[in-house]
Amino acid sequence: MNNDIRDTLQALKDGKITVDDAVLAIKKQPFEDLGYAKVDHHRKIRQGAAEVIYGAGKTPQQILGIIDSMKKDGVKTILITRLQDDQANIISETCDIKYDQTSRIGIVGEIPEADGIGSIVVATGGTSDIPVAEEAALTAEVHGNKVIRLYDVGVAGLHRLLSHVDELMDAKVVIAIAGMEGALASVIGGLVDCPVIAVPTSVGYGASFGGLSALLSMLNSCASGVSVVNIDNGFGAGYLASMINHRY
Repeated sequence: MNNDIRDTLQALKDGKITVDDAVLAIKKQPFEDLGYAKVDHHRKIRQGAAEVIYGAGKTPQQILGIIDSMKKDGVKTILITRLQDDQANIISETCDIKYDQTSRIGIVGEIPEADGIGSIVVATGGTSDIPVAEEAALTAEVHGNKVIRLYDVGVAGLHRLLSHVDELMDAKVVIAIAGMEGALASVIGGLVDCPVIAVPTSVGYGASFGGLSALLSMLNSCASGVSVVNIDNGFGAGYLASMINHRY
């Protein structure tokens, strides 16, 4: 891989290709084929962040192999999502991993210093939404963001949310996480001047249909500037919030 990059840069120096050609060639550099996974070593070049390992459905040995490949390629901090306790225990025997049981997030390496433009606020309707919220918060922190957590500030007690108006107004992005009827996203969307990423959760009673009612409510929000990710997708919200916080 490094030889390919060197050849590309030499061709640029010799005037055989243009700068645009060189950038395109580097973006197309090959992945590493482990047989069970094709590790995309140039994800950061194309998208600004290294590949994230989705732990569900993988064996600990497969995850360890991907970690080893990424570390050899120079990735300093590796994020693993949807990791189970038993997987984390086995991985920890041979790899220094920090595992958060609440969010099912595993982190190899140190969380970097925040270099985003401002702060990301992660707010939940209730305490039961915290597992999804922590997935979002840790994802954002691993990608270099300052995160402010506002938990259990749902609309059933609106004064709880309003007591944090300063943090909300100062945020560059707000992630609003709620189950039940999902009203939190609309309320926050009506208060702030920044993008709001709504995350419906599967928290709720029977008619919530595993988060579908919150999803539909958020999709039909009358507040401007509210976008919606999938049910329980804290990772997707945290990643998107990081992209926004590093660009605007």
